[in-house]
Amino acid sequence: MSLATWLGFLLAAIVIAVTPGPGAVLSMSTGMRHGYRAALAAILGLQAALLAHVAIVAVGLGALLAASETAFGLLKLMGAGYLVWLGVQKWRAPPLAIDGECLEPQRNGLFMQGVLVNLSNPKAIVFICALVPQFIDPSTAQFPQYLIIAATLCATDIVVMSAYALAAARLGNWLHRPEYVRLQNRVFGGLFVSAGALLGLSSRN
Repeated sequence: MSLATWLGFLLAAIVIAVTPGPGAVLSMSTGMRHGYRAALAAILGLQAALLAHVAIVAVGLGALLAASETAFGLLKLMGAGYLVWLGVQKWRAPPLAIDGECLEPQRNGLFMQGVLVNLSNPKAIVFICALVPQFIDPSTAQFPQYLIIAATLCATDIVVMSAYALAAARLGNWLHRPEYVRLQNRVFGGLFVSAGALLGLSSRN
């Protein structure tokens, strides 16, 4: 992969990362509620799913998902349902102030939330399936190129999601009164439900 090709992909990765989506909502809600250290667990979960997406595309399953209406529809409904469930749980969460420290079981739970939020989004797989092959040179070894692609996507996404989480955490420091915590829960719960509804109603295009 040439430097010019990599720079072009880096620009595309930045645009993808900064575009608001379920991952950004999860990063912000976790950062505001629990602080950045806890949000980092969710962000790393997002990256684990992103690596899985790249692996799926690398072995050719992404093309199968892109071509199959049934597979795409089932995964889309699963992803939409999970986002709506997260939204309902967030909406109903008690308005209890929680400091920035998070117990290990909670961090593990946040990591899995990040994995499931990204992994259950078929549009992400289809988008990567359409984007990544354009930057792969078929005349040279493809495995190192996919490693570069995956590292670039994850590094870019970690930086952007961290910025979302840190900004939300800073705002969250001023919002520890129960009525404000309740408002946080309602706002982010509504955003998760909205994201799930949009995913459920969307097409592959």
